[in-house]
Amino acid sequence: MRILLTNDDGIDAEGLACLERIARRFSDDVWTVAPLAEQSGKGRGITLTEPLRVHGFGERRFAVTGTPTDCVVLAVNELMDAPPDLVLSGVNRGHNVGEDCSYSGTVAGALQGMAFGIRSIALSQSLERFHDEVTAHWETTEAYAPGIISRLLESKWAPGVVMNLNFPARAPEQVTEVEVTTQGFRVAGEMAAVKRTDLRGRDYWWMSFRGTKQDHAPGTDLRAMDDGRISVTPLHIDLTHHASVHDLKGMLGGAPPKRIEG
Repeated sequence: MRILLTNDDGIDAEGLACLERIARRFSDDVWTVAPLAEQSGKGRGITLTEPLRVHGFGERRFAVTGTPTDCVVLAVNELMDAPPDLVLSGVNRGHNVGEDCSYSGTVAGALQGMAFGIRSIALSQSLERFHDEVTAHWETTEAYAPGIISRLLESKWAPGVVMNLNFPARAPEQVTEVEVTTQGFRVAGEMAAVKRTDLRGRDYWWMSFRGTKQDHAPGTDLRAMDDGRISVTPLHIDLTHHASVHDLKGMLGGAPPKRIEG
């Protein structure tokens, strides 16, 4: 099996080294194409206004001056001599659950693999709190990801689906359960811009999360992280709200409404 690895934390990230060890338990044919610098929060962004440059970091290991989506596109179309059988994206430092999925570069790397018709899995390791001094439990992902990936590869996936794996911020011996979950949502207003002033007296803003303690719905990826369970969520890219399509057809179907004068 040929495996392509990418991430959004960059080529030097600890999580990528963890993912490389996991991938080599399945195959010797492992390719890594990851961003040269951290691309967290870039979602499915692609680089259109400047050139992309590729740097070699060893055999079948490359860094790209772009986003995770750029990396997968270049890997499949240019850098690899044949397409991969599996794309693994991560392991992200911090979970990607709830609305995180819509702007996660880790999930985006898997989605681009899916767009090429390749089975793709995103992996993220939750943290007790997001701070440089906090060490992630990489050993938890490394202990349980291979078995979960094996089970997923044995199963049938619907077209257009990626698997989003999140591992709780606990040591391996404290994790006793895997849960197949749905994507949860936090209360509105969790994201905020923090205003600060630089040394020359000019204002700037730093995007942040409030970190409000919330009671998340059972069965969601958010609740699984709260309760210390491994979360497996099948995701797809269809953003259509199908119930609203039915409702709107009765109001807007047919000839366009007349223009309102005035």
